Amino acid sequence: MILCCGEALIDMIPTPTKSGTSGFVPHSGGAVFNTAIALGRLGVKAGMLTGLSSDMFGQQLIDGLQESGVDASHVIMSDRPTTLAFVRLQDGHATYNFYDENSAGRVATPDDLPGLSPDVSALYFGGISLACEPGANAYAALLAQEGAGRAVMIDPNIRPKFIEDADQYRNRLNRMIALSDIVKVSDEDLN
Repeated sequence: MILCCGEALIDMIPTPTKSGTSGFVPHSGGAVFNTAIALGRLGVKAGMLTGLSSDMFGQQLIDGLQESGVDASHVIMSDRPTTLAFVRLQDGHATYNFYDENSAGRVATPDDLPGLSPDVSALYFGGISLACEPGANAYAALLAQEGAGRAVMIDPNIRPKFIEDADQYRNRLNRMIALSDIVKVSDEDLN
């Protein structure tokens, strides 16, 4: 199984209403969540490790995983809120306002993480979850503990707005990259 480790969130997308004004419609998303969904839909044995809320948006995310054949047994449930990303589209470009403080996905600690069974043959890390603490430290600890003997992929998808301490972020990311087999970066990530 490829275990996808990182964010699952709700993208609030502006959509015209009957009155002509725009309202926000919740869509399941997040870079790591989308990867797990794609793998599941392709018939690849995939799982998701993230923190999810017991709120209605968390249920929407769980439903999406299950509908796509993604194993949700590694999900860490809590009463904290779901991360929301409000999207603004202007001239074909999207900008985001994230509501992530104290969210279910962000506050996971190494103690919250489940042990991994031998059927987890690969780990995939990425997205904003690698920048937001304390969850980012939990994912780094998981990689350090469980990465040996498994294929490890990382897609940092660097978002400077999420980085509070650049030195700490770089050090953590460098440690994770050193333990990875495949690193996917864009020109923006390299810059």
